[in-house]
Amino acid sequence: MATYSKITLSGSTDGRPIKVAATATPGTTLHTGSSTATTYDEIWLYGMNSDTTARKLTIEWGGTSAPDDLIEVTLAAESGLVLLTPGLVIKGNASAALVVKAFAATTNVLTIHGYVNRIAV
Repeated sequence: MATYSKITLSGSTDGRPIKVAATATPGTTLHTGSSTATTYDEIWLYGMNSDTTARKLTIEWGGTSAPDDLIEVTLAAESGLVLLTPGLVIKGNASAALVVKAFAATTNVLTIHGYVNRIAV
């Protein structure tokens, strides 16, 4: 039987929002998945833009290969919390845990909030 645990994003400090500091790949780390092959992380991400200009956010979903691993979203000026990933899943990988990262053209104006439902089967 599977067990479920709700956890904070590994890139967060005590569940606080993560500022997107990176302006290119590799992005700011949002979450590092498990290194156990039978563990799945269901990741919910929400974005916020504190700038007075709309900003494009690029999420690197477990890799950096365009276009396969990239999710691009433009966040309107002074907006949030905008759903970015509705429970998308990454699977544990013993050789190299998958990492979800993000970058934007401007540093420290976008923040990411979220949580992970960790499922161990």
